[in-house]
Amino acid sequence: MSYFITFVRILKIEKTKHMKNIVYVVLAMIVLSSCQKQAKIGYVNNGTVINDFQEKKDLEAKFEIQDEAFKKRADSIGKAFQLEVQETQKLAQKSSQKKAQQLMGGLQQKQQQLQQQMQYEQQLLTQSFQTDIDSVIVKVKDFVKDYGKKNGYTYILGTTDAASTVMYGTDENDLTQTIIDALNKVDEADSKE
Repeated sequence: MSYFITFVRILKIEKTKHMKNIVYVVLAMIVLSSCQKQAKIGYVNNGTVINDFQEKKDLEAKFEIQDEAFKKRADSIGKAFQLEVQETQKLAQKSSQKKAQQLMGGLQQKQQQLQQQMQYEQQLLTQSFQTDIDSVIVKVKDFVKDYGKKNGYTYILGTTDAASTVMYGTDENDLTQTIIDALNKVDEADSKE
């Protein structure tokens, strides 16, 4: 019987050691998980970054010049057409009814052609601008991605005034101005080459 009591005591001691080992393993896991590197998170205001990027400002200025030139050309064509309308109306008043209808019908066709041509040119100008803007947006996204990798960020979140994905962030995590400055610096260096 004493062997049995001794055996039970040994089992209790082993069980206690085993439990202690489990507690130590759990504590070690907790300590290790708490020692893991914290995620480095930053955020940018997408609208501000895009709007303050010098390449976008230059693109808008270029578009404004092109748009102004288009408007002047369209006005010039419109004035020339108005003069032609006046001349044709004078001629139509002196002509037979059939000839007057032909003259006015020709003017309507010309007006439609001119309107279609102006709409087409305006559409091309707008599409070209949109393609260039899309290219700038891709450039900014790629830059932010590379910036995040180079500077050890786990995440860089984007937010705008219209769709606020970052409801709160400390000023030290706001990378908006840092990204704008770095982007413009790279853009300036690229334009000098």
